[in-house]
Amino acid sequence: RMDLNGGVYIIVLDEIDHLVRKAGDDLLYNLTSLNASLKSARTCVIGISNDLKFTDFLDPRVRSRLGQLDIVFNPYDAGQLQDILRQRSEGSLKDEILDDGVIALCAALAAQEHGDARCALDLLRVSTEKAEQNGDDTVTQRHVRMAQHQIERDQMIPVISSLPSQQKLVLAAVLLNEKNGLRNIQTGEVYDVYQQACRYIGHNALTQRRVSGLISNLDMLGLITARTISKGRYGRSKQINSCIPNNVNAQEIMIESESEMEEVFIRPYRHQSRL
Repeated sequence: RMDLNGGVYIIVLDEIDHLVRKAGDDLLYNLTSLNASLKSARTCVIGISNDLKFTDFLDPRVRSRLGQLDIVFNPYDAGQLQDILRQRSEGSLKDEILDDGVIALCAALAAQEHGDARCALDLLRVSTEKAEQNGDDTVTQRHVRMAQHQIERDQMIPVISSLPSQQKLVLAAVLLNEKNGLRNIQTGEVYDVYQQACRYIGHNALTQRRVSGLISNLDMLGLITARTISKGRYGRSKQINSCIPNNVNAQEIMIESESEMEEVFIRPYRHQSRL
């Protein structure tokens, strides 16, 4: 059909890194091979991705066929986000509805995180909803802070509830150590509580090496921070802390999504003593 109609066909693949992870390299290989079989038409492939390094994992044959030209779009800064918010709000909100500093605060918060215009727009939208729910005539910075907490909570809940059982147990071990007053928790301390939790609910405990990998996964998901430190001749370990916002009850979320987790949180634990 392309040859029949002729011309140049531009194929745009949004989030191309996710496509490759799910479908493999074959689709890209076939797309980049099209021009060799076309006589009266040509194709151009544009891939959009937030991962600049995803091509490093492609098959060398696909990578060589891409002949890629990288165009990097930098995140929006606070000033640019303010311009976007003002432009969008002019068509949907009256000027007097927004208090001074609301747009600036929404833009600043979004710029600090990812520089994502969608995040800034969501923040302004939820701020407006908060004011409406409270029966307030004006959207203030207080509503923005309320919206920020709501969005954080809404984003975190599905991440926690959809964790596989073993990752829930590792996260629970971190939270139980913190409940015991520990900070900068070490991998061994997490593993010790994790093993006890597994015994309570009849799960087979993974090796400490596997659990260390799950800790890294939780770090990537933004549920904990796990900073690797050197312990000299004793090797390396991680300093682990939860970074779940205070307005998110991770324990409750895990129990709601997996009822046996309730047993994990009500049982007593022996914690390692620190010298």
